[in-house]
Amino acid sequence: MKTYYNPTKNEWSSLCERPAIKSYNLEELATQIFTEIQRNGDVAVRKYTNIFDGVVPDSLKLTEQEITQSAKLIPEELKQAIQLAKTNIEKFHISQKEAKSIIETTEGVYCWRESRAIENIGIYIPGGSAPLFSTVLMLAIPAQIAGCKNIVLCTPPDKHGKINDAILYAAQLTGIKDIYCIGGIQAIGAMTLGTESVPKADKIFGPGNQYVTAAKQLALKYGVAIDIPAGPSELLIIADTTANPEYLAADLLSQAEHGSDSQVILLCTEESLAKATINEVNSQIQDLPRREIAEKALRNSKIIVFDDLESCFGLSNQYAPEHLIIACENAENYTEKIINAGSVFLGNLSCESAGDYASGTNHTLPTNGYAKNYSGVSLDSFIRKITFQKISEKGLQNIGPAIEIMAESEELQAHKNAVTIRLKDLNNV
Repeated sequence: MKTYYNPTKNEWSSLCERPAIKSYNLEELATQIFTEIQRNGDVAVRKYTNIFDGVVPDSLKLTEQEITQSAKLIPEELKQAIQLAKTNIEKFHISQKEAKSIIETTEGVYCWRESRAIENIGIYIPGGSAPLFSTVLMLAIPAQIAGCKNIVLCTPPDKHGKINDAILYAAQLTGIKDIYCIGGIQAIGAMTLGTESVPKADKIFGPGNQYVTAAKQLALKYGVAIDIPAGPSELLIIADTTANPEYLAADLLSQAEHGSDSQVILLCTEESLAKATINEVNSQIQDLPRREIAEKALRNSKIIVFDDLESCFGLSNQYAPEHLIIACENAENYTEKIINAGSVFLGNLSCESAGDYASGTNHTLPTNGYAKNYSGVSLDSFIRKITFQKISEKGLQNIGPAIEIMAESEELQAHKNAVTIRLKDLNNV
């Protein structure tokens, strides 16, 4: 990690740059695969599963027996941990339900909104070196709470054509029954277009590598919505003199081990704290199974020392991190300074790992600066809001003349007539 001291605001933009990712003509590849899936359905899906994963499953869809058997293989300790996380995630997302509230905007004019679940949901779960069974909880639970009618899950097979047992346990626990042994671009293509086996989705959720990200962007062109633009994982920490270097290092490494293209940043107010944290990082990384991945990520990462916290918050808001830890005394006093962030962790004990797994908040968050204009996944991500209105005789008499004047000024005579005809009838009663 390179250290910077009191960079000027003119330098902030370059410091906020994310690691560049080579595209390798990903859009062209995704388009090719989507086109083949559109023409040949399951045949194309099998073809690309063989090319990319080196295996062709007997059936793309898992049977109920396969799911049940795999779920039984999970250690009891892990089952209990997953169940605790499920309980907390349910509590937090149930709290996001919005009650119908009818507003009388003018006497006799009533307006309100009602929620409707998106009917067909596709969930993608990476299954490579870090099978993200926790993401099953983060996506399936709010989908079930919202009342989504059809939920399908795609996740890639291992070299033996099998799905990670913990992913299947989490899916079973959250009520997902339609699970497909498909990964990568072909999984997103199958859920976007529909095949003989895989039903078409209205909206696709879930993280993935650059291939999955390119495929999700292409899905938009086919009229299928996606959760949020997703990229490599990232963490920014703002720390004052009360921060614990051991904790800071552990948090930085927790995100660095996600992938070699991840990025972590520490903003602090003391040079001694920066040096102590670097020493801790160098010590803790030695024992990590994913040490090589973390080391590559740290090459893209930075420590920046400022004279004051105000500058730390200023750069943080410009960076707009996916995860933000405020490792400061009385951290809750700084919440109003946070403008752009995906999810925020307040205080020295609030580690980012809590949000990844079991505190209850959702870990599907905007990356690559998209926290400036996107929220993380929530219950609202799985529903649509439909507006309703009911206008009484008195209501139309109250707002009708204004509508007539506005419509006529826009030279939309039929709009005006729709009101004038009704008002005439009411006045003749």
